[in-house]
Amino acid sequence: MYKIFGKLTPQQGIVLYYLAAMLISFLILRLPYVHKPGVDISYIDSLFVAVSGISVTGLTPISIADSYSVFGQMMILVILNFGGIGVMAMGTLFWVILGKKIGMRERQLIMVDNNRDKMSGAVSLIKEIVKTMIMIELVGALVLAFYFYKDFHSVSKSLYHGLFASVSATTNGGLDITGESLNPYADDYFVQSIIMLLIILGAIGFPVIIEVKTYLTNKVPNFRFSLFAKLTVTTYILLLTAGFLMIYLLEFNHAFKGETWHKGIFYAMFQSATTRSAGLTTIDLSRFSEATQFFMGGLMFIGSSPSSVGGGIRTTTLAILILFLLNFSNGRTTIKVFNKEIHLVDIQRSFAVMVLACLICFTALTLVLSFENGKQQLLPIFFEVMSAFGTCGLSLGITDDLSSPSKIVIMALMFVGRVGLISFIIMLGGKAEPDKFRYPKERIMIG
Repeated sequence: MYKIFGKLTPQQGIVLYYLAAMLISFLILRLPYVHKPGVDISYIDSLFVAVSGISVTGLTPISIADSYSVFGQMMILVILNFGGIGVMAMGTLFWVILGKKIGMRERQLIMVDNNRDKMSGAVSLIKEIVKTMIMIELVGALVLAFYFYKDFHSVSKSLYHGLFASVSATTNGGLDITGESLNPYADDYFVQSIIMLLIILGAIGFPVIIEVKTYLTNKVPNFRFSLFAKLTVTTYILLLTAGFLMIYLLEFNHAFKGETWHKGIFYAMFQSATTRSAGLTTIDLSRFSEATQFFMGGLMFIGSSPSSVGGGIRTTTLAILILFLLNFSNGRTTIKVFNKEIHLVDIQRSFAVMVLACLICFTALTLVLSFENGKQQLLPIFFEVMSAFGTCGLSLGITDDLSSPSKIVIMALMFVGRVGLISFIIMLGGKAEPDKFRYPKERIMIG
């Protein structure tokens, strides 16, 4: 078995690891005492929650609050952390704790799982990621627990709700134990602000957080931010701002009509932040117009940053494509930004990711429409497909009504979104083989 596994590419190995993690999560969610007394959950729904947890999506056909016991909900928290931080990252941490040596094969898998192009420093990076993420979750949990005490008047309940909300937001998992997402806190701007901050920290990308941490602690003299960090943060902020403005303008005289100006602003801000891949919401999304729902579907398709807890085509892919089009319109074939030139391979990868993403989502949308056979409208299905691909978790309320074949398609989308399209593309191609010969080049007409 080990010999067979050794013949696989690192990308194929990562896919197998995530499949194994989803299977283990499914088995955990079928254990005794995981469900509340008298609650019977079908195997397909248990698998759906397991896949949603490992892919940190948040789509679920059942209510977490009504279906799972405290023990079950704690198991879901563990699954969310494994999915959010990364299967290889958590696995590596356990190996380090046990004193095991991290070999070349494991370093290759770590490199692929975190979108790195080199193996050096991979284990140190993993330690830093795990330490940073757990610290963020704990600080968020304590702040929220302290605030929740005024509602629960119980230290244990406040800590529990604070921990679940913090982990769900930081991992962009989107699952909740209120049964209403964050709708009960629609008027509570403090809770919304903390959750939005946690969502951003989870979705902005682990390398960015580590670079900011290095800069603030002044560990490296004359430290300079990488091109990745600059491009990621700039794109993220622009998307967050554009999302907020579009949602607010589209709903100003619709869903936000009659609301106070500040409540409308926070509604728009939170929904823009959550479409990065978080899946939490402060308003019933069915109140939004079709234009807003369609626009939010586009935001979920883009998703979060590379090497983060989210999915989608990723922010840097969008940035490179836009920069290429702007440069191409001016007759230039290279992309220069922040006094650096983007490598041709990264431009090619961006186009490959976009094309494959469109093909996968189009195929999934067609399949679900076929399986549902008129039972659901096009827009809610489109919204569900984009949410699954972007590992977001937002829904217009059709998840529990989908047929079993449709649920399988949605699970496949969540899986691809979490593994990452680059790994998925290379996995399909297998091991790379160098060109043995070349053909004469010839121009063809385009457009």
